[in-house]
Parts: sequence; C-alpha cells; structure tokens
Amino acid sequence: MNRRSFIKKTALTTAGALAAPYILPSGRLFAPTGSRSAQHVVLVMFAGGVRHQESIDQLYLEGSQVIDPYPGNIMYNLLTGDAPTMKIAYGTGEGGINPIPMLDYYTTHGSLQSQGTLFSEVRAFSSGHFGGLNSIVQGADIVGQGLKQRPLNPTIFEYLRRHGGYSATDVWFVGNGIDGSVPLLNYSANPEYGIKYGANFFAPTVTFSEIGQDKFSNAKIYHPENELAPMYALKAFLDNTFAQYGGALDAIGNTEEEKQLIKTFMNEMYTKVADGTFLRPPVFDNGDAITVGFAAELLKYFKPAFTCVNLNNVDVCHSNFTSYVKALHRADHSVAFLWDIIQNDPELAGNTDIILIPECGRNAQPNSILDANQWAAYDHSDENSLRIWSLMAGPSFPQNTVVGSEGNQIGKVSDAMLTAARILGVKDEVLGAGYIEGGTYSFIDLL
Repeated sequence: MNRRSFIKKTALTTAGALAAPYILPSGRLFAPTGSRSAQHVVLVMFAGGVRHQESIDQLYLEGSQVIDPYPGNIMYNLLTGDAPTMKIAYGTGEGGINPIPMLDYYTTHGSLQSQGTLFSEVRAFSSGHFGGLNSIVQGADIVGQGLKQRPLNPTIFEYLRRHGGYSATDVWFVGNGIDGSVPLLNYSANPEYGIKYGANFFAPTVTFSEIGQDKFSNAKIYHPENELAPMYALKAFLDNTFAQYGGALDAIGNTEEEKQLIKTFMNEMYTKVADGTFLRPPVFDNGDAITVGFAAELLKYFKPAFTCVNLNNVDVCHSNFTSYVKALHRADHSVAFLWDIIQNDPELAGNTDIILIPECGRNAQPNSILDANQWAAYDHSDENSLRIWSLMAGPSFPQNTVVGSEGNQIGKVSDAMLTAARILGVKDEVLGAGYIEGGTYSFIDLL
C-alpha cells in the first residue's frame, strides 16, 4: 500500500480533518513567520572527516603521499573537474582500477556544483566527529558537548516541529548505525524543546541487516480483538511503574495514523529487501550506499519536509588512505544517486533543496600508519581539519556559483542549520530562541 492510498483509507483527508485548524505544539495557531522557498530539504552530513585536499581542492594523491603528483577529481558527479588519469586506485575491481562511471543524469545536466552553489571554504567548529555533527544539527559551537549525551541546545528537528508545526513523519534523521552517540542527535536535552519535538530516527544498516530482519520482520502480529488489548494493558502497567521511578515517558509524538504509516513502510521495505527491489545506487558495496538507498525510499514514500542523512565511511582514513579515497568516491556516487532520484520524482523535483556539508576535515600532515599501497593515513586534530565546505542545489540556490576560496573563508558549519530553517520558514524563530552561534547566517543570506 502506498502512502496516498494509506492516507485515504485511514480517512486523514476527511472534511472534518480539513476544516479543523491545526494548533502548533507551542500553542500558537498556524504559521511560522517566514515563507518557504522550497517544500522539502535534504541535509546530508557528508561525514567521517573529509580532507579539503581530496575533495574541493581535487588533489587526489598530490601532496598527501610521497610519490609523484597525481591530482584529479574523484567526486565528479558532485564537483566540476576532471578525474585523475594515473594511479587509479579508488574505483571497483582488483586494486580499485575501475572508476565508477558518472551517472547518466550528470552527463546531461552537469555536476551538482554546476546546478547549484558551492561555498568552497567554510569553517568547522570542531575537529571531532560528534562535536562536528552536533554543530550541524544545533547550529552552535558546543565546547562542553560530551559523547553519549543528548545535544545541549535545540536541534533543527525541534525548531521545525515546534515553530513550523511539522508533524513527526515530516521530520526524519537517517543514521548510519546505532553505535556510539549518533542516535542521540534527533532531539536535545533542552527542557523547552526535547523529545516531543524530535525527529523519527531510522538506521537502515541495522533495521534491514540480518539481525534486523530476524528481530523486526518476523515479529509477532497481535490479533486486534483477542491479544492486542492485553498487550496495551501490560504496556500501561510498565509505563506507570517506570514513571514512579522517575522515568520520562514523553515520546516523539507520531499519531496513530503515522505509526501505522511507518509500519506499512517498514513492511514494504522488508518485502523489497527480500526480493531485491529496493532503491540503491548502481555501486552498492558499503554502508553509506545502503543508508542513501533507504533514504531515497523514505523520501519517495513520506515526502517529508526535512530529512537529515548521516554518512561516515570515509572515517577509515585514520588507518587506510586507499580505503578513504574509495569511500569518498562512493559517497559522491551515492549522494549523486539520491539527487537523481529526487529530480525524477514528480512531487520532489523542483521543490527540494539539498545541502551537503562535512562535520570536519582532516589534518594537513599524515600519521605514521601506511596501508597496502604504502600510502599514509590522516587523523583530524589540527587547523586543516577545520577546513570544510558546503554544496547546495535546488530552487533556493543560484546555479553554477562558487563563494569563497582558500584564504577567503566565507561561512561557518552552523550556517547549514540556519539555511534549512530559512528554507522551511522558521529562521526568525530560531534566531529568536537565542541558542545558536553568534554571527550565524543562512548560506542564502551570504550570497
């Protein structure tokens, strides 16, 4: 069952529902102060620590390894520039000698950079992953933000839901796993916002893994007359007992219709996984590709207002530079595939903005680890690791525009969050809340 038929069958579009005004959770009737410049925003945290040299600077091996210079653009779907011609090791096949071909959409439309706006020299706040990811979703420099700790300040998800009136299934965070602290990013510990304004979190690499298939797709279905009521009674008993011991029982706030919609989506995805028909990039050999494929499925099914997608496979650069450039090449391929899907969906095309931004860069100098190619690895702790970039496209952005350059830094990592807020109409509310980094602007306002 698709989304439209489900909504029809559950009577979400009855005359009564249409006639009743929607009261925002904040208590205000209807609209945020700003108008939307697009109906949908996809924010890709192009994460894992992306060195400026191998991405925007298009140096490939030049300057990073003790060999003759071999420059070139290994992200040619997203960035304008020629691919390397020598020492190819980032593709598929034995030794990575076969670069992944440019997707057909980009051979006819040009790179994503040519379709949109590149801020080529943006400053990160943190050289660490979790601090960097927090600075993206919070729009703030969180010096005291710890691991395994909820964001200290409200996130973009909470701003959109509290001040924009977006429903739970309008706002999604697609994570790359459930290890570490990443699943904590979908709402903050701020008492004025919190879980009731949070995003639905979804980790495809877990949900649709072998263990996920076993635990979720084969879960018992309770009979609505004979079995479901006792299970709800047990849930109520456990909830009340938990509350007596100081537990928090707030929830994201999916309505019953939304819960059923999510269940239907998951069931459809398990069926697609079983028969091999789910969306995926042509080269589908790492976790980022899996994450992006199911993000595309989610976009087509729910048509959410805001979707945040987290990638991280390039983090292998700590110990294996060859695997790093392979992962960077595949991230280009996968994210380009996502934009291709959006442009070929009649409800999303022309109505969706995409924002790509890493959470941090990587060091200027290598560490002491060499991979099988005798190429040196890179950590992230120095000034070079604060050099990042942001690439944006869609109706809110001018085409073929580059802002900033080396030595002319324009923009901060916090600007990505305020850009999404501006596009979806809640920028003034975000600024008025007073939690974001001083001097933060939307990238649109910096043009």
